[in-house]
Amino acid sequence: MLVALAAVPLAAYWLRQAAPPELYDHTRQRPGNAQVAALLEGEQLVPPPSLPPELFLQAEVQSARPLIGSANREWALLDAEFRQRLLAIFRLMQERHGYELVLLEGYRSAERQAALQALGPTVTLAGANDSYHQYGLAADIAFVREGRIVLSERDAWALRGYELYGALAQELGLTWGGTWTRLRDLGHIELPRAGVIRGR
Repeated sequence: MLVALAAVPLAAYWLRQAAPPELYDHTRQRPGNAQVAALLEGEQLVPPPSLPPELFLQAEVQSARPLIGSANREWALLDAEFRQRLLAIFRLMQERHGYELVLLEGYRSAERQAALQALGPTVTLAGANDSYHQYGLAADIAFVREGRIVLSERDAWALRGYELYGALAQELGLTWGGTWTRLRDLGHIELPRAGVIRGR
């Protein structure tokens, strides 16, 4: 009996060593950039301090992001792996390009997703439980400049920031909403994970 029990972990170890990594770890994508890889495998990155709530109630922000005042910005509700990748982007955007990022929304309940979908296809195409936001695997960001949140792509500085942000997101194995054709979302990134959303 003891021999049989001991054989199970040994067999699992042997299979893990013999099998290509994609057979047992298909969700994890390793970034090619050594600096990025070191950042992800080093210290546990810490979220930045929260911004004053009134900054999210600026007319420009509310116009671009309906119901933003009730959006969830709790980093702890994000998936741990996704959170570290997002924080790596925050740090690298600051260090490489001088952009300060802010989390507009992370985790989103199914009820909130349905409420946003009800506002029409210019807000979101995803219904309840059809967005990675519901699983803590997506986030929407904007930039902070001179004490204000900037998210308009008509602002050349912000547009350049989104391009840099999107490139970094893809470098870290994330999907960037700026590549979508139906409803482009420059501030959105997500970590797709097989089996989380039905049909994906």
